[in-house]
Amino acid sequence: MQGPEQIAGRANVLGCRVDLVDMAQSLRVVSEFIMKGQPRQVITLNAEIIYAARRHAELRQVIEGAGLVTPDGAGVVWAARFLGYPVWERVTGIDLAGALAAEAAVQGWRVFLLGARPGVAAQAADNLVAQYPGLRVVGTQHGYFQEEEMERLLAEIKDSRPDLLLVGLGAPYQEFWIHRYQRELEVPVAVGVGGSLDVLAGRVRRAPGWLIRLNLEWLYRLVLEPRRWRRQLVLPCFVWQVIRQKLGGTVEPMAGNGPPAGGEEE
Repeated sequence: MQGPEQIAGRANVLGCRVDLVDMAQSLRVVSEFIMKGQPRQVITLNAEIIYAARRHAELRQVIEGAGLVTPDGAGVVWAARFLGYPVWERVTGIDLAGALAAEAAVQGWRVFLLGARPGVAAQAADNLVAQYPGLRVVGTQHGYFQEEEMERLLAEIKDSRPDLLLVGLGAPYQEFWIHRYQRELEVPVAVGVGGSLDVLAGRVRRAPGWLIRLNLEWLYRLVLEPRRWRRQLVLPCFVWQVIRQKLGGTVEPMAGNGPPAGGEEE
């Protein structure tokens, strides 16, 4: 599938596609998707998901089939640059969510927020509307729904006719969820945004700007949430595999049983 003209090319990081886009280009791509109206998935890809995709073919297929895959995280930017690709800017879930909200207010896009704990999406919507006058949030729903509630949830989203659906169900579960239901929902653009709704709602603080500029936001979050330390153990393995790829070694997919467990917010 040929991508929009704003996508200059793709990086191959451990067998996963990463589009060579910055924030401005990402916004133009999303705008084109919305204008065309055909359902497209946007994935903000980090090192953990790339490493998980080595084991799970289904996740690799979801990534490959997305309309746009942005470099989320310092690890992905480092890996792409180390492998010789011109990637210079992170396009993270939280930054993209904020930029899309601002653009939606200007363009008149209808936005639906899905995910996080009860009350969080609604508070995020209130904060975004206050920050971007004219923003049309046509619905919110927390992420703690049961399987038997799915039919009602899908009908609610579809009936609200959003142009843009921001899904904060935790990676990679949110990626599978979007992939499974987006065409049924007929939403032009759905973006997995991890824990961004908590930030937008004011429930979680982002790292200070100087730490973000130094690509140390991961360390700030680790200090605030020590339970994340197990997830950080993936990073040395990721780095080693990228080095192997650079040196010309074969980086084969690993055997796996079914899709990876998901639901933890990014």
